[in-house]
Amino acid sequence: MDTNVGTVITADDVRAARRRTGDYVRRTPILRADAHESGADIWFKAEFLQRCGVFKTRGAFNRQLRARENGLLDAATGIVAASGGNAGLANAYAASVLGVPATVFVPETAPRVKVDRLRAFGADVRQVGTEYSEAYAASQSHVAETGALFSHAYDQPDIAAGAGVIGLEIVDDVPDVDTIVVAVGGGGLFAGIAAAVHDHGVRVVAVEPELIPTLHDALDSGHPVDVSVSGVAADSLGARRIGDVGFQVAQATDPISVLVTDDDIVDTRRALWDEYRIPAEYGAAAALAALRGGAYVPARSETVAVIVCGANTDPSTLR
Repeated sequence: MDTNVGTVITADDVRAARRRTGDYVRRTPILRADAHESGADIWFKAEFLQRCGVFKTRGAFNRQLRARENGLLDAATGIVAASGGNAGLANAYAASVLGVPATVFVPETAPRVKVDRLRAFGADVRQVGTEYSEAYAASQSHVAETGALFSHAYDQPDIAAGAGVIGLEIVDDVPDVDTIVVAVGGGGLFAGIAAAVHDHGVRVVAVEPELIPTLHDALDSGHPVDVSVSGVAADSLGARRIGDVGFQVAQATDPISVLVTDDDIVDTRRALWDEYRIPAEYGAAAALAALRGGAYVPARSETVAVIVCGANTDPSTLR
């Protein structure tokens, strides 16, 4: 069995993350969706029920726990994260559980619901700029000044490996799964999933908003490139370029890359609430939008798992 699907993360790394984080994260359920017009068997991986309401909690714990194992997590300086919101939430929560301080840099445009929750977890929140890239630059200056452990929003092997445990759970719960559909921002979740399921013969469909095509453009160009960031899902899928981890795993696993419109994302988010009472973020609705909008059309005999990866949204916008 060849588990070395990429140069930076392997299926063995994902299995190690599963053992390391098992006592700290929830094993989220997988739910069969209503009948799909294609005749395919569709499942929702309910990762929006994860601690902090987002998949990123898995990577945050894996990063911090592994650093602690290696003597790299200092109780005084703690951790630093840069995030549009969700990665900051996950890292602040993990730090609070592990008893270390957290400083989180977010754009000034980060949703109030996420900023308020960051502060509730005890994080020192610094709002800088209007995009993730500006918050990231500020975080790196802070790391240089303090020596705190940096926990990337998506582009570290430990972060991706933690997220990849979702793929192992899907294969356990739906052994005949053919395809996993996942939204892509910076590529950490995609990388972990692809590394986890590659040796199971499961294809991965990587879904991005048309307005933030980081992986799609990188695959076309043969290397990561900067893209403009805009649209309804920018707060959670708004990386300016695909991470090196995500790109290297994509080169090794050859995912199906598709783009979805903002209109399809908005319609899908509304449908998730109206039909299932799932309070998905726009970014979390992107994966299912690929099926609903026709960007990915499964075969009649296909078994498809769609990751609904986050629920940190303003409930008033769901009505």
